[in-house]
Amino acid sequence: MLVLSLVLIVADARFDRLEPVRSSIASFLAPVFWLGNAPDRFSGWFAGVITPREDLLSENEALRARLMVLERRALKYGALAAENNRLRDLMNASDTLDDRVVVAEVVGVSPDPFSHEVIINKGRRDGVTAGQAILDAHGLMGQVLYTSAFTSRVLLISDSSHAVPVEVLRNGLRAILLGNGNISQLELVHVPDTADIREEDVLVSSGLGGRFPKGYPVAEVSSISKEPGAPFVTIQATPLARLSRSKLVLVVFQGAGAADADELYDQQGAGQQGAGAGSGNADDGGGESN
Repeated sequence: MLVLSLVLIVADARFDRLEPVRSSIASFLAPVFWLGNAPDRFSGWFAGVITPREDLLSENEALRARLMVLERRALKYGALAAENNRLRDLMNASDTLDDRVVVAEVVGVSPDPFSHEVIINKGRRDGVTAGQAILDAHGLMGQVLYTSAFTSRVLLISDSSHAVPVEVLRNGLRAILLGNGNISQLELVHVPDTADIREEDVLVSSGLGGRFPKGYPVAEVSSISKEPGAPFVTIQATPLARLSRSKLVLVVFQGAGAADADELYDQQGAGQQGAGAGSGNADDGGGESN
């Protein structure tokens, strides 16, 4: 037996005579190897097919949050591209696109039919403060009215006390967009009858006043009408955000931070006065907000 082993070793090492034999043995033992690994392969396949429901729900929620963040960036890229086409690059592009955001969920709605407010599940412990802008995947929804430790109350842009400085995406014309208590309609005020504005024009936040970040879509012009002899036209706009339907929202954190609650209430009071003034001071005719 020893001699036979030595002969086989020498034949394989020197003359490579046993390669066909080795190949035949390997082919014969392949099913044995496959059967030996079958339990482990089957358990891995079974674990991949049968995924716990909790894991699927968690993964789905994470993907939805990620999708909202990406959609929000797409909105900002669209506004920035239009601005570049008009050669009006008035602010740093990285600042425009890199606002920090936190995903929140709408957990309550105000029962007051005359107050358009919702409650989100992010509060002071998450760094949320009064005045921060709130978005959904389609546009600007409103701003934080006040916060508690775990929740925040958000005033929607459709509320009659809310005002947003906006500009027409097509040409940069600035104006003030007011809520009028109608969840599906807003009013663009103090626009002269000579202004270049058309139906279906997109209105984006202008960033004036520092309350809202610049370049977020807010509304689309739905109708324009003019009374004979009136210096201003009556313009209605449809909000782009799904104010009554969005479940997940984004809380925007700007570098300078949000203003306190007192400033927010002051702004609301100014918005109410602007809505009641009609065709007021000529200084407001250009639609700018200082």
